[in-house]
Amino acid sequence: MNQPKPSNLKKTNLILILMVLIISAFPLFFHPQGSIFGGVDDQGPALIEQEHPNYVVWFSPVWEPPSGEIESLFFALQAALGAGVVGYVLGYLKGKKLSIAAKEIKTDKVVSS
Repeated sequence: MNQPKPSNLKKTNLILILMVLIISAFPLFFHPQGSIFGGVDDQGPALIEQEHPNYVVWFSPVWEPPSGEIESLFFALQAALGAGVVGYVLGYLKGKKLSIAAKEIKTDKVVSS
């Protein structure tokens, strides 16, 4: 296989890191004046009450976290668990692909001998 040169790899990684930083920082500096950084959790019920004043809630959560910090903790744990699963699956598939390629190379050497 043709491996990229270490200098090209470092340059590519640096560019990718800068792009992530720019994309992440952009909304913090360029937003309309007076805008509030909030989620849609509170906007949905407010809009429903405005559009349909007679709406009756038919479901309520089984358990509510005692504070916003606990809710954020659970959200972060959920994100970390999801990232772990995705990383594991991608690593497994990559390892499987490399294993198949190594077996093919090994059998090619045996056949050609």
